[in-house]
Amino acid sequence: MTKRALITGITGQDGSYLAELLLSKGYEVHGIVRRASMFNTGRIEHIYVDPHIPDAKFFTHYGDLSDSGQLTNLIYNIQPEEIYHLAAQSHVRVSFDMPEFTGDVTGLGTTRLLESVRRSGIKTRFYQASSSEMFGDAPHPQNEETPFRPRSPYAAAKVYAFWMVRNYREGYNMFACNGILFNHESPRRGETFVTRKITRAVARIKYGLEDKVYLGNLEAKRDWGYAPEYVEVMWLMLQQERPEDFVIATGETHSVKEFLEEAFAYADLDWQEHVEIDPQYFRPTEVELLQGDAGKAKEKLGWEPKVTFKELVRIMVDADMRELEEMKNSKDVIQKIMNNKVRLVDSGAGF
Repeated sequence: MTKRALITGITGQDGSYLAELLLSKGYEVHGIVRRASMFNTGRIEHIYVDPHIPDAKFFTHYGDLSDSGQLTNLIYNIQPEEIYHLAAQSHVRVSFDMPEFTGDVTGLGTTRLLESVRRSGIKTRFYQASSSEMFGDAPHPQNEETPFRPRSPYAAAKVYAFWMVRNYREGYNMFACNGILFNHESPRRGETFVTRKITRAVARIKYGLEDKVYLGNLEAKRDWGYAPEYVEVMWLMLQQERPEDFVIATGETHSVKEFLEEAFAYADLDWQEHVEIDPQYFRPTEVELLQGDAGKAKEKLGWEPKVTFKELVRIMVDADMRELEEMKNSKDVIQKIMNNKVRLVDSGAGF
């Protein structure tokens, strides 16, 4: 019998990789897409034209985490055996500028989804994308027993969502899990997140399309893994006999400066000639170091990361270089790049 899965945030980095994984396992995959005035499905467009995926296996539906009635209708009509809740306002720096919106979408949005499952009466397994940012400045390495000390509106909203999942699991006997994933990156990472901002800048500098990249705190250290490996463990968590929460991490930490050095050196560039520090990218409250202990996941799920930090950086640089290589023969596209050469005002130091 074909399993049916519903993914919120399917157009994001993790959602697109997870959709590919589930389709490869024979699932019927449904995704919730937020209505926008511009196309926001770039990460999943290739799925529509993949000849190996029958049309009857992949569906998208318009929806929004602020609309509980619509969520209930979607869940009741789709009847998914598994729900992967990945959607959120996920940019930490932006959460300081939009704390109420972040709380509504990232925190209450999870509650609306859980309540929709309860009200629909369906039996499903629920995965919640929790975040290492919940640990804040707690002592490291952080594991499932480490107390949360959130240092941003985003982290606080994720802590609320975490405990709502636990409450619905214990109060309504729902199969609901929290995956506390530490930072995980890929060529599909959003361009305002610091890792992708760096690798994209490396490619553009190498091609002479820009000369500077503007960043914030270079000393912040994170536990960086490879996103396609992390979505595998999301699936594994919902295949267990009973629901549990797991920390997913590499156990290694590297600073933003180390990421810079590796990315620029790989392209034979000196990062010090191209990086400028801009105070607007510093957070009101900073998390200096996050390091995960994924011992429980290794023991109970048999999972451990394979792609190293250096390999991750090079994968991302290669992808951004390849994208420009494929574009360089098109005068129209290059002209568009040059027209947008003016520095964008974004939230640049996102983790």
